[in-house]
Amino acid sequence: MAIRARLSAPREDPERWPWHHAKWTALSAALIFGGDRRMEAENYLSGGYGIRLALEARKTGWMRLGELARVWQPSRLKGIQVSPEFGTPFLAATQVFDQRPVPRKFLSLDRTDSSAERFVSSGTILVTCSGSVGRATLAYTAHEQILISHDLLRVEPQQDELWGWLYAYLRAGQTRAMMSAVQYGHVIKHLEVSHLNALPMPVLRDDLLADFSRRVHLVLDQRRRAHELALAAEARFAECFGPLTDTDSGETGFSVRASEALFSSRRRFDALPHNPMAKSIRSHASKRARGFTKLIEAGYSIWLPNRFKRVPAEDGVDLMDSSSMYEINPDVARKIAEVDFGDPYNGRVSAGWMLMSRSGQTYGLLGTLTLATEAYAGKVISDDVMRIAPPEKPTMRSGYAYVALSHPTLGRPLVKSLAYGSSIPHIDVADMEQLEVVRIDEAEENAIADMAEEASAMRAKADILENDLAADAEAILERFMAGDMQDVVVTKRGSS
Repeated sequence: MAIRARLSAPREDPERWPWHHAKWTALSAALIFGGDRRMEAENYLSGGYGIRLALEARKTGWMRLGELARVWQPSRLKGIQVSPEFGTPFLAATQVFDQRPVPRKFLSLDRTDSSAERFVSSGTILVTCSGSVGRATLAYTAHEQILISHDLLRVEPQQDELWGWLYAYLRAGQTRAMMSAVQYGHVIKHLEVSHLNALPMPVLRDDLLADFSRRVHLVLDQRRRAHELALAAEARFAECFGPLTDTDSGETGFSVRASEALFSSRRRFDALPHNPMAKSIRSHASKRARGFTKLIEAGYSIWLPNRFKRVPAEDGVDLMDSSSMYEINPDVARKIAEVDFGDPYNGRVSAGWMLMSRSGQTYGLLGTLTLATEAYAGKVISDDVMRIAPPEKPTMRSGYAYVALSHPTLGRPLVKSLAYGSSIPHIDVADMEQLEVVRIDEAEENAIADMAEEASAMRAKADILENDLAADAEAILERFMAGDMQDVVVTKRGSS
């Protein structure tokens, strides 16, 4: 009987134990009576557990987070989904971190339990309690008047002056590690209110508290202004054409002339590019436009790097995937080895480029655009992200092209109409090169570009400021664990 060839030599069967080495340590039985509802063995082997012990070893200068803040969670959401015109927008936990949160569900407010407590005000600290636990962010104007998922813990300081330090503390790497060390669950990790309440938190002097609050207010203000500028840019673009009255998306079916479908220059025979919505947008824009310009005619370079290997490396380069690009200050926890990333820029991007997710679902990331900023510097961007780089002296600025192609009603439907594929739709570079961008008065284009580019720069500045806050909080925690904080902490603080 023939034996199939192997790609590698067969491994010998192990004959002696150990076949593998398990991580283990000895713990005091008194830990069982420490008040935790669950005893997850892996948590006692994590670095976060050691950090917590080191903080608690200091006899003075710290208090439990629950003594300084109110941590609470709304009850599990029960509601009825309705159409947008009758419902209140709802955001899931992951959507709250989007640069531009776009609700996909709308709930009946009358049929939503405890609806009032599901709204958040600007400045509320939110912390993820399931999945990727312990990620903190600030609610701002983009989240107001929207129902927010119960999968985000609400953290409110007992005293206003603690707000900035509380947020910086929750953003610190050591605090995130401590939260990961108390999570539970085999498949989906969870964090509870009691876990946050038990965290040891140094109590700082009033002048340091005031400085942290000032800087966090600056982060919040930058995000608010960026959001308002982005909305203003879209509104100014839409005003140039007036309201779009024909909104037939073609979901119930449509017909198209055979000559348009069979003899077009498109490489694929897909119905999506011919849907009535795309036609309506082009017809509507042409009435007041001064013309259309293809991206390739405007001098834009559009390409995808070759697919590259993702070899994990602790001292490697940061890798940003397509989903994290559209988030506020995303977690970039993945590091890979430096390899040939398949393009002249070695996988990196420059500020001012447009970046677009070229695969995904049409209701999700597919065709979503963002402007690269200084916050992307030094990071490798996924090979699934299309690069759209302007020429040195562009006749159409990338800020304007970004607004024209990402506008919710007048731009993004045109980009999504390029998609092909039934399971995981894709957008091809050649199709993107031929995509026409509507042109308007040059002064209007520049004004819109100014607002879009400034909004993008403000978002990046807010992320950098937030990272600096987290770094300063990490330095304070390191000093506190080393016993070198007598000059900056107070021995006790009352809670109002």
